[in-house]
Amino acid sequence: MTVDVLLMAYERGFFPMAEEDGEILWHRPDPRSIIPLDAVTISTSLRKVVQRKTFSMTVNSAFRDVITACADRPVTWISPDIIDAYVELHELGFAHSVEAWHQQELVGGLYGVALGGAFFGESMFSRRPNASKAAFAWLVQHLRAQNFTLLDTQYINDFTASLGAVEVPDQQYQQLLSLALEAPCTFVNMEGEVS
Repeated sequence: MTVDVLLMAYERGFFPMAEEDGEILWHRPDPRSIIPLDAVTISTSLRKVVQRKTFSMTVNSAFRDVITACADRPVTWISPDIIDAYVELHELGFAHSVEAWHQQELVGGLYGVALGGAFFGESMFSRRPNASKAAFAWLVQHLRAQNFTLLDTQYINDFTASLGAVEVPDQQYQQLLSLALEAPCTFVNMEGEVS
């Protein structure tokens, strides 16, 4: 699973997930889950958390820590090989993390891959209530500001549905993906505190 293979896969709508034995399988679900950026649901209580600055937010300052924390669960599809591959993607400027901190402790975050105007959300974790949701709220604001057009969440679940995720047929997803990949967007590989 090289960086070139990963990028080529994302451009075609595939993404990797590891089995319990470490075998990497490539997924392209039909239907596909996306979160329309103009229809994201941010609850009133989460807005208050963000406005109170309960967490300080950074971008790309602890990528390996974030992906490792996302993998730290009883059942995970994030194998050591996947971690290494995405850290390399991060070092090349394609994979990004958003970190939520509380009193200088990493308490939540998420990571994903950005290509053109598409952001492929991979996973998130939370060690304090609302930490990952605050990271998600920051991500959405940032993607909108950078004119991204596609936020891919792969498979729908209760949590992503609560944020506004919907399922679209693969044919429609491929059209959205094609348009997004042509968009001249930049995630901005910045470090440190952000507003």
